[in-house]
Amino acid sequence: MKLEARGLRVHLQRREVLKGVDLAAAAGELTAVIGANGAGKTTLLRTLSGLLPFSAGEARLDQRPLRAWPRAELARCLAYLPQERTVHWGLSARAVVALGRLPHQTLGQGETAADRAAIEAAIAAMDIDALIARPVLELSGGERARVLLARALAQEPQVLVADEPVAGLDPAHQLALFHHLRVFAASGRSVLIALHDLALAARFCHKIVLLKAGAALTSGPPAEVLTREHLASAYAIRAEYRTIDGIATVLSRDGLP
Repeated sequence: MKLEARGLRVHLQRREVLKGVDLAAAAGELTAVIGANGAGKTTLLRTLSGLLPFSAGEARLDQRPLRAWPRAELARCLAYLPQERTVHWGLSARAVVALGRLPHQTLGQGETAADRAAIEAAIAAMDIDALIARPVLELSGGERARVLLARALAQEPQVLVADEPVAGLDPAHQLALFHHLRVFAASGRSVLIALHDLALAARFCHKIVLLKAGAALTSGPPAEVLTREHLASAYAIRAEYRTIDGIATVLSRDGLP
């Protein structure tokens, strides 16, 4: 399924936060939205997940207006992982992961074999087998982030939207997550993430959308987006896209004078 924005405009408290943004997160691709703090990344992801209204333009999922999707149907197709890692209930980690299966269940239905298989696959993907019996409120921030990611994966969505999914993860789990997201996308699904780490965006993403002050400054493959000129304009830094030992990255020197 393709998730799209066309000329998307969003106002929050009378302030225009998104100013005619175009975006296409295609099936089979990992798409990143990058930009400085306040550029509109979270607002864009929340709007495309159906959580915020937009004032103009279009938001479409599978060539169908997002507003036309019944909420229950949308919940089965699209999973949204917010930046906040807040959990208010003292559930076990496994119980939290199992919440991802709720859109596929009828009221009062217990876990099916398909539910258990999806939960176990998500637990394995996020390497949290050792955590599943522990109360999620007792986990570290990084451990909790992996549990919540597993909950989103257990939903088995066709589209995964994640806001800063690597926040709080150590380097090993960051790399493991991105390898899994690439595999997830390669299975024919769409993955759209907001990201601050430019090196991860350069290395793993198929496409990048660079926001500046609520508008798309540019979009395309990493090598075309992460240029000196674009990074200077969006972040006020001296940085450039490089390939080192076959691995794409971004080297940053310092801020502009």
